[in-house]
Amino acid sequence: MPKVSLSLTLLLLGAGMPFAEAADWPHQRGPQLDGSVPPGALVPSALPEDPRVVWTIPVTDGYAAPIITQGKVIYGDLQKRKETFHGINLTDGEAEWHDVLDDPHKDGFGTGPRCAPVSDGEVVLLQSCMGELHCVDVATGKRLWEKNYLSDFGALYVGEKGTTKGGARHGYNASPCIHQGQVIALAGGPGAGVVCLDKKTGTVVWQSQDDQAAYSPPLVTTLAGVEQVVCFTVSGVIGLDRADGKLLWRVPLSTNYGRHIAAPVVYDDLVIVGSHEVGLVAIRVFRRDGKIEIEEAWKHDQELGPNVASPVCIGGHLYMLAKKQIVCLEAKTGKQAWSQDGIVLTTEREAFAAFIGLGDKVMLLTDLGELILFKADPDAYSEISRTQVCGKNWCHPAYADGMLIVRDAKKLRCLELLPLKKT
Repeated sequence: MPKVSLSLTLLLLGAGMPFAEAADWPHQRGPQLDGSVPPGALVPSALPEDPRVVWTIPVTDGYAAPIITQGKVIYGDLQKRKETFHGINLTDGEAEWHDVLDDPHKDGFGTGPRCAPVSDGEVVLLQSCMGELHCVDVATGKRLWEKNYLSDFGALYVGEKGTTKGGARHGYNASPCIHQGQVIALAGGPGAGVVCLDKKTGTVVWQSQDDQAAYSPPLVTTLAGVEQVVCFTVSGVIGLDRADGKLLWRVPLSTNYGRHIAAPVVYDDLVIVGSHEVGLVAIRVFRRDGKIEIEEAWKHDQELGPNVASPVCIGGHLYMLAKKQIVCLEAKTGKQAWSQDGIVLTTEREAFAAFIGLGDKVMLLTDLGELILFKADPDAYSEISRTQVCGKNWCHPAYADGMLIVRDAKKLRCLELLPLKKT
C-alpha cells in the first residue's frame, strides 16, 4: 500500500515530530474532549481540491467513529456477525490486531458497532451496543480486563421495542473517558448509572446514581471550583464529584426515547446541552455561601436543538447543526449570530455534520461526504474551501497533524490535507 508522502514526512520532521509520534485524536471529541485540536497543532490553511489518499481499506456495518493513537487507527465494524474492533497502522493501513467484542445490535438505523473507541496512549476502551466493555493494550490488542453493564451493574438491554429509552433501546453508544488512571463510563444500572473503574484492573472505584445511559459521552471539568464529571443521561444533565461520584447538581431533561446524543459543551461557568426534543439549554454552575448552585442561563426551543451532531465552541461561539442549518450562537447569551442553509442536503431525520475546531477555522464533514473548511467568524458564514472525501456517512472523522481518517458505509480512508500551519 502507498506510504505517507515525502512532503508530509519532511514537514513533520522539521517540526520536531516524526510521523510515529504525531499528535493523536484519541477520542471522538479529540484530545481535549471538546471537538477541537489543541493549541500549536498543525492544521490546513485550505483544503486541497483532490486530497491524496494515503490508503483505503474495506469496512462493513457500523457507525463507530475511528480514533488515532500511538501511530494506529482504531476502528470497528461487523465481522462474522460480531462487533469487532481493529488496530491498524496509520502509515499504511496494515492490520496489527483485532478484538471480537459482542453480538450485533440491530434496529431501524442499521447494525454494527456505534460507540467510538477511546485511548490514552496506553490502553484502548472498546464498548459494544449491548454493554460489553473491553480494555485492551494499545500496542498489541491484548485484552487486559472486561466488564458487562448488564451482568456487572444490572443495566438493561431491550432493543428497539415499546417505549424503551436510551442505551437499552439503541445501544450503549456513549464513549467512556479516561482520566487520571481511571475510566468513567455510563453503565446505566441501578445505583450504577455512572461508574468509575481503575484503568489497569477494571476494579470499581465508585458508582453513582440510577440514570439510564443515553448516547452522550461524559467529560471531566472544573466548575465552581470543584472537579466534576458532567453527564447527559436519559434523565437529564448531572454533575458528580470527580473524587467520589457524589451528586453535586441535576437538571431534569426528559424526552420520549431518551435520545440525548450531542456531547455537553462547557464554556466558562456554563454547561450547554441539547437534543432534538429538549432544544438547547445553558446551565450556569456557581458557588453561593459555600454551596454549589445552578440556574438556567438561556434556552432555545427545538428549532435550535442538535440531534446527532455535537457542537464545537471557538472564541466564545458555538458552531453546530440545528435541523439542516449550520448555526453560530454566542455561548454566553445564546444569541444567534447567523445561520447557513444549503450545506447539509439530506432530510432532517438523517441530517448529520461532524465539526472539528482548527484554531480560527472549523472543518465540517457533511453526511454526504463533503469536507468543508470555513472561518470561525461570528459575523458571517465565510467558506474557505471544500472537497469530496467519502460517501454517505454518520461517522465523525479523526484528525491529527494533516492526516484525516474518514469512514463511510464501505471504506475507511486516510487522507493527506496540505499545506499545514500551526494554530
